[in-house]
Amino acid sequence: MRYLIIAMRTPEFQQSAIEPHKQYLAQLKRQGSLELTGPFTDKSGGAYLITAENLESAQAIAFDDPIHKSGSSVLTVYEWDAS
Repeated sequence: MRYLIIAMRTPEFQQSAIEPHKQYLAQLKRQGSLELTGPFTDKSGGAYLITAENLESAQAIAFDDPIHKSGSSVLTVYEWDAS
């Protein structure tokens, strides 16, 4: 299944969280679970599309993201039936 992860910056956003976040996404890409990623043009956050076995697995991946763990962004995971 595909899961869309929306990351919205918080007032506690830390610029220093961006590089670890990018490294985390690169790791997901190498593992074959990251399909697409990118920031919103208004700089409010971004999104990425992953594949995972189920919603719980997708949430575990998202909530292990350094951008979430640092409190810099709030991540929401949606099961996405994209075509």
